[in-house]
Amino acid sequence: MVRKIIVYKSYFITFYKTQEEKVQEKMEFVLDMIRFERRVPKKFFKALENTDVIYEVRVITTFKSIRILGFFDKGNLVVLLNCFVKKSQKTPRKEIRLAEKLKREYQSEKNDTQ
Repeated sequence: MVRKIIVYKSYFITFYKTQEEKVQEKMEFVLDMIRFERRVPKKFFKALENTDVIYEVRVITTFKSIRILGFFDKGNLVVLLNCFVKKSQKTPRKEIRLAEKLKREYQSEKNDTQ
């Protein structure tokens, strides 16, 4: 395993559970690629510009384009935050702000326990 993936809060899990089985399988395929491949193609995983180093996991199915937002913690730990169906060319600012807020909460909670 190249990277470990964890989930912060319930946004991702709640979204995942509402998806049909085929979509869940596609999401798992892309997440496994992030876990096990040294070089993940940008079409599946890339840093978003003009953000607090938020990454976008891209899951593209026949009928929908899903985005999972997250960040790196301590090098090879990927923390998944929120998830949504992308309906336009640009990633919604509201979703990026939520991811940045969740990242700050995660880091604050982590600092409190150290």
